[in-house]
Amino acid sequence: MSDHVLEALLASIEKREAAALVSVVEASGEFAAALGRHMVVWPDEERTPVGDLRLGELSADALRESRQAIAENRHRHVELASESGRVKLFVEVQTPPPHLIIVGAGHIAVPLAAIAKISDFQVTVLDDRPQYAHPARFPTADQVVAGDFREELRKLRRGQPTFDNATYIVLVTRGHQHDVDCLLEVLDDPVAYIGMIGSQRRVRAVFDLLEREQGIPREKFGRVHAPIGIDIGAITPAEIAVCIMAEIINVMRGGPAETLSDAIRRERRERRARAVRG
Repeated sequence: MSDHVLEALLASIEKREAAALVSVVEASGEFAAALGRHMVVWPDEERTPVGDLRLGELSADALRESRQAIAENRHRHVELASESGRVKLFVEVQTPPPHLIIVGAGHIAVPLAAIAKISDFQVTVLDDRPQYAHPARFPTADQVVAGDFREELRKLRRGQPTFDNATYIVLVTRGHQHDVDCLLEVLDDPVAYIGMIGSQRRVRAVFDLLEREQGIPREKFGRVHAPIGIDIGAITPAEIAVCIMAEIINVMRGGPAETLSDAIRRERRERRARAVRG
């Protein structure tokens, strides 16, 4: 692999960009000289690939297949042929690991961080209490941050990894006001998931406050998973962590499970429909 191809691939991994390393693993005919060549491709069609597979009339097909593999987030073998010869490509998709930001370092955060790490997430834990946000409490976390919630969330957004569609945020703070502050900070970010712990009453109080005092449209709260998790009858902190992680994986994989927040919204719609029918 040439240095410039390797550098481009490593830079994309560092920046948490989706990309694919395309390698020619078999070649015949006029394409025989392409064997062993590599190219880095990104999903953006406007972005020029790095490297040249030297596939001539098959180049457009190779790019299309590679970008499709990135879109599906799945490695694939691709066979292409023309009158000039045949090639077989291996498209190795490089996608950023999902990043879980746990806001609040209390008793639920400890098992949640451990379960997320086992599930191959990059894990960041944040709390404004240094005695809680301490690496000794979270030995498996990639980053443990002590500081003001909103200020540290802003710093995380500016850093690497930034807030993107591979970012999952869980709000398990100790207080109502912290939830309000954190939601104000992240509600408009293009993250994959925002979940907030709390009873229906607490969640409703937070949403009502944000709507009344901040003028945030009620429909914006539809993206917040609150109450958080999938109902498995969880009681202990570890069990609650399991139900939270189950919801995150369900969202990430497009799973069929009904979440607590979905169930509550469905029940409210059904009640309104019954009231209208009289």
